[in-house]
Amino acid sequence: MRVRVATTILGITAALLAVPACSTDSVGTEPTATPSARAGKPTSGTTALSSAALETRLLDENDLGSGYLRKPERPAQHDDVTVIGCPALNELGGDAATGGSLTFPRKAKASFTYNGSAVEVSEELYSDSANMLSDGIGRIFEAMTGCPTYQVVAGGTPIDMASQKLASPRGLGDEQWSQLLTFSTGARSTVVKQTAIRDGSLLLIVSGSPALVDRHLDKALDKALATS
Repeated sequence: MRVRVATTILGITAALLAVPACSTDSVGTEPTATPSARAGKPTSGTTALSSAALETRLLDENDLGSGYLRKPERPAQHDDVTVIGCPALNELGGDAATGGSLTFPRKAKASFTYNGSAVEVSEELYSDSANMLSDGIGRIFEAMTGCPTYQVVAGGTPIDMASQKLASPRGLGDEQWSQLLTFSTGARSTVVKQTAIRDGSLLLIVSGSPALVDRHLDKALDKALATS
């Protein structure tokens, strides 16, 4: 399968670029894989879930707490995209550096603003075979973090990018990836964290403000893996 679009990081960039950059204390390291999920926690198993089933496993305002408001889904955008200075991303296609979602057919997504600001946190769930999920998200993270700096021109707007591998959250799921991206347009610069966890036939991606990603990652995974 050729992965046509990558992480949803840039899908929330427009809003995030309206606020000052966030900071993080994380140290960049290689992503890791663990052989099993957390002890005592349910796993997703090997059967792919439908999009409707995934939708029920997304976090909602009640899960997140006060101050969060779900955003309506944006219509798909098809701006021309050019990646400069990162051949690996070019090989995946220009969309691999910008918005959109992975091309797995079974998926669900929710994005939230916090305290009425432009700060956001976004959650995505995908379900497919373990090999398909692992190969798809793994190639994307490898390409994005393999280029420390590059530029994306989306719809005529240049965005300077800096990527950094982060220590993956150990003990969660079967495989984990995490990265920190810095977006700069003119005098504005924004830091966005993205963490992906695969557990069996389910893939969770949480993106947004580093503090919000860290705050809600465990909660998102627990609900995604919960059985009815």
